[in-house]
Amino acid sequence: MASETVLVDEISYPSKITTNKPLFLLGHGITDMEIHFLQVKFYSIGVYLEPEVVNHLQQWKGKPAKELEDNDDFFDALISSPVEKAIRLVVIKEIKGAQYGVQIETAVRDRLAADDKYEDEEEEALEKVIEFFQSKYFKKHSVITYHFPANSPTAEIVVSLEGKEDSKYVIENANVVETIKKWYLAGSRAISPSTISSLANHLSEELSK
Repeated sequence: MASETVLVDEISYPSKITTNKPLFLLGHGITDMEIHFLQVKFYSIGVYLEPEVVNHLQQWKGKPAKELEDNDDFFDALISSPVEKAIRLVVIKEIKGAQYGVQIETAVRDRLAADDKYEDEEEEALEKVIEFFQSKYFKKHSVITYHFPANSPTAEIVVSLEGKEDSKYVIENANVVETIKKWYLAGSRAISPSTISSLANHLSEELSK
């Protein structure tokens, strides 16, 4: 099992990773945009979850994937389920860390502001995240992993760049952590529809067992 991999847009993802517990690849996709009629792909996404996540989603047992995909309550339940989660991004189109930082800043700040949760503490926490990315340069196949321990308001970011030692940063602001999860996992409000569709398919399958 450990050696099995899944190809996500020609990028190889392990079907299982072990952090504190074994986590399985239960959703994947890409972020892209149409620029002058060309599809530009930015990065691929893999979502790793504890298999126990299905115990917290039992009210959707037996529902078809399409119904789950269109139901934001389902994804809110997924986000708040007390299991370990990891989101792994692999860069397809190279980007400066500063540019990626701006994407995070905009996405997180706008969502927090909309929820009336953007206070000085959140602003400061977000600035530190942006600072962490600032000096990095993400070539193709660089990896960014967000790791969300179970029952913890923190998240660890791990950046793996070719030929360099991994760099890590821990976000300790619960609202910022929650919003990063939402950026990638919150159903119709998430950044990658293909990832949400994939999660709905895999989780529908797991829930029907």
